[in-house]
Amino acid sequence: MAPKKAKRRQQQGEGGSSNVFSMFEQSQIQEYKEAFTIIDQNRDGIISKDDLRDVLATMGQLNVKNEELEAMVKEASGPINFTVFLTMFGEKLKGADPEDVIVSAFKVLDPEATGAIKKEFLEELLTTQCDRFTAEEMTNLWAAFPPDVAGNVDYKNICYVITHGEEKEE
Repeated sequence: MAPKKAKRRQQQGEGGSSNVFSMFEQSQIQEYKEAFTIIDQNRDGIISKDDLRDVLATMGQLNVKNEELEAMVKEASGPINFTVFLTMFGEKLKGADPEDVIVSAFKVLDPEATGAIKKEFLEELLTTQCDRFTAEEMTNLWAAFPPDVAGNVDYKNICYVITHGEEKEE
Protein backbone atom coordinates (compact mmCIF):
# COMPACT_ATOMS: atom_id res chain seq x y z
CA MET A 1 0.00 0.00 0.00
CA ALA A 2 2.75 2.46 0.88
CA PRO A 3 4.52 2.17 -2.51
CA LYS A 4 1.33 3.14 -4.36
CA LYS A 5 0.88 6.26 -2.23
CA ALA A 6 4.52 7.21 -2.72
CA LYS A 7 4.22 6.70 -6.47
CA ARG A 8 1.04 8.81 -6.63
CA ARG A 9 2.72 11.61 -4.65
CA GLN A 10 5.74 11.44 -6.92
CA GLN A 11 3.60 11.66 -10.07
CA GLN A 12 1.70 14.65 -8.73
CA GLY A 13 4.92 16.43 -7.80
CA GLU A 14 6.62 15.88 -11.15
CA GLY A 15 4.29 18.04 -13.20
CA GLY A 16 3.89 20.65 -10.50
CA SER A 17 0.47 21.50 -11.83
CA SER A 18 -1.79 19.08 -10.00
CA ASN A 19 -2.59 21.70 -7.39
CA VAL A 20 -2.63 24.76 -9.66
CA PHE A 21 -6.44 24.92 -9.80
CA SER A 22 -6.62 25.16 -6.00
CA MET A 23 -4.49 28.33 -6.11
CA PHE A 24 -7.30 30.34 -7.75
CA GLU A 25 -10.96 31.04 -7.15
CA GLN A 26 -13.35 29.62 -9.75
CA SER A 27 -14.05 33.12 -11.12
CA GLN A 28 -10.31 33.71 -11.60
CA ILE A 29 -9.90 30.38 -13.40
CA GLN A 30 -12.74 31.40 -15.73
CA GLU A 31 -11.05 34.76 -16.42
CA TYR A 32 -7.76 33.00 -17.21
CA LYS A 33 -9.61 30.52 -19.44
CA GLU A 34 -11.15 33.41 -21.39
CA ALA A 35 -7.71 35.04 -21.75
CA PHE A 36 -6.20 31.72 -22.87
CA THR A 37 -8.93 31.31 -25.49
CA ILE A 38 -8.28 34.82 -26.83
CA ILE A 39 -4.53 34.19 -27.07
CA ASP A 40 -4.94 30.72 -28.61
CA GLN A 41 -5.83 32.22 -31.98
CA ASN A 42 -5.87 28.95 -33.94
CA ARG A 43 -7.88 27.17 -31.22
CA ASP A 44 -5.63 24.13 -31.05
CA GLY A 45 -5.36 24.21 -27.24
CA ILE A 46 -1.69 25.29 -27.29
CA ILE A 47 -0.32 28.84 -27.28
CA SER A 48 2.41 29.08 -29.92
CA LYS A 49 4.62 31.86 -31.28
CA ASP A 50 2.14 32.31 -34.13
CA ASP A 51 -0.72 32.70 -31.64
CA LEU A 52 1.26 35.33 -29.73
CA ARG A 53 2.16 37.17 -32.95
CA ASP A 54 -1.50 37.16 -34.05
CA VAL A 55 -2.92 38.37 -30.74
CA LEU A 56 -0.27 41.08 -30.44
CA ALA A 57 -1.14 42.20 -33.99
CA THR A 58 -4.80 42.54 -32.98
CA MET A 59 -3.62 44.88 -30.23
CA GLY A 60 -1.63 47.00 -32.69
CA GLN A 61 1.84 45.54 -32.05
CA LEU A 62 2.73 44.56 -35.61
CA ASN A 63 6.52 44.39 -35.63
CA VAL A 64 7.28 41.99 -32.78
CA LYS A 65 10.66 40.33 -33.24
CA ASN A 66 10.82 36.56 -33.50
CA GLU A 67 13.36 36.53 -30.62
CA GLU A 68 10.83 38.25 -28.35
CA LEU A 69 8.17 35.66 -29.21
CA GLU A 70 10.69 32.85 -28.64
CA ALA A 71 11.52 34.28 -25.21
CA MET A 72 7.83 34.43 -24.28
CA VAL A 73 7.21 30.81 -25.30
CA LYS A 74 10.40 29.62 -23.57
CA GLU A 75 9.11 30.90 -20.22
CA ALA A 76 7.12 27.66 -20.14
CA SER A 77 8.74 24.29 -19.58
CA GLY A 78 6.95 22.84 -22.61
CA PRO A 79 3.90 23.39 -24.81
CA ILE A 80 1.60 26.02 -23.28
CA ASN A 81 -1.76 24.35 -22.75
CA PHE A 82 -4.28 25.83 -20.30
CA THR A 83 -2.84 24.05 -17.25
CA VAL A 84 0.68 25.29 -18.07
CA PHE A 85 -0.72 28.78 -18.73
CA LEU A 86 -2.45 28.78 -15.33
CA THR A 87 0.68 27.41 -13.64
CA MET A 88 2.74 30.24 -15.15
CA PHE A 89 0.37 32.82 -13.67
CA GLY A 90 0.39 30.98 -10.36
CA GLU A 91 4.18 31.15 -10.28
CA LYS A 92 4.12 34.88 -11.11
CA LEU A 93 1.57 35.53 -8.38
CA LYS A 94 3.28 33.37 -5.76
CA GLY A 95 4.07 35.58 -2.82
CA ALA A 96 1.19 37.97 -3.50
CA ASP A 97 -1.12 38.08 -0.52
CA PRO A 98 -4.78 37.12 -0.90
CA GLU A 99 -7.21 39.98 -1.49
CA ASP A 100 -8.66 39.91 2.04
CA VAL A 101 -5.17 40.27 3.57
CA ILE A 102 -4.37 43.30 1.40
CA VAL A 103 -7.77 44.86 2.17
CA SER A 104 -7.15 44.32 5.90
CA ALA A 105 -3.84 46.17 5.61
CA PHE A 106 -5.60 49.13 3.97
CA LYS A 107 -8.36 49.04 6.62
CA VAL A 108 -5.73 49.96 9.22
CA LEU A 109 -5.43 53.26 7.35
CA ASP A 110 -9.22 53.65 7.20
CA PRO A 111 -10.42 53.79 10.83
CA GLU A 112 -13.89 55.02 9.80
CA ALA A 113 -14.31 52.07 7.39
CA THR A 114 -15.29 54.23 4.43
CA GLY A 115 -13.53 51.99 1.89
CA ALA A 116 -11.42 54.92 0.75
CA ILE A 117 -8.22 56.71 1.71
CA LYS A 118 -7.31 60.32 1.00
CA LYS A 119 -5.03 60.60 -2.03
CA GLU A 120 -2.60 62.93 -0.24
CA PHE A 121 -2.26 60.54 2.72
CA LEU A 122 -1.66 57.49 0.52
CA GLU A 123 0.80 59.39 -1.65
CA GLU A 124 2.75 60.54 1.41
CA LEU A 125 2.96 56.96 2.71
CA LEU A 126 4.00 55.51 -0.63
CA THR A 127 6.69 58.11 -1.29
CA THR A 128 8.22 58.30 2.19
CA GLN A 129 8.02 54.79 3.67
CA CYS A 130 9.79 51.47 2.91
CA ASP A 131 10.02 50.80 -0.85
CA ARG A 132 9.35 54.38 -1.87
CA PHE A 133 7.39 55.09 -5.03
CA THR A 134 8.95 57.39 -7.60
CA ALA A 135 7.07 60.37 -9.08
CA GLU A 136 6.51 58.31 -12.24
CA GLU A 137 5.07 55.39 -10.24
CA MET A 138 2.71 57.79 -8.47
CA THR A 139 1.59 59.23 -11.81
CA ASN A 140 0.91 55.69 -13.06
CA LEU A 141 -0.98 54.84 -9.87
CA TRP A 142 -3.28 57.85 -10.16
CA ALA A 143 -3.80 57.18 -13.88
CA ALA A 144 -4.90 53.63 -13.06
CA PHE A 145 -6.86 54.53 -9.91
CA PRO A 146 -7.97 58.15 -10.12
CA PRO A 147 -9.31 59.61 -6.88
CA ASP A 148 -12.91 60.83 -6.76
CA VAL A 149 -13.79 64.54 -6.72
CA ALA A 150 -13.28 64.65 -2.94
CA GLY A 151 -9.75 63.25 -3.29
CA ASN A 152 -10.58 59.75 -2.03
CA VAL A 153 -9.01 56.59 -3.44
CA ASP A 154 -11.04 53.35 -3.50
CA TYR A 155 -8.54 50.93 -1.95
CA LYS A 156 -10.81 47.90 -2.36
CA ASN A 157 -10.61 48.37 -6.13
CA ILE A 158 -6.81 48.59 -5.91
CA CYS A 159 -6.75 45.35 -3.91
CA TYR A 160 -9.00 43.64 -6.43
CA VAL A 161 -6.76 44.64 -9.33
CA ILE A 162 -3.61 43.52 -7.46
CA THR A 163 -5.06 40.05 -6.95
CA HIS A 164 -7.21 39.63 -10.09
CA GLY A 165 -5.44 41.78 -12.65
CA GLU A 166 -8.32 43.95 -13.83
CA GLU A 167 -11.03 46.25 -12.50
CA LYS A 168 -14.36 44.92 -11.27
CA GLU A 169 -17.26 45.45 -13.61
CA GLU A 170 -19.74 47.74 -11.91
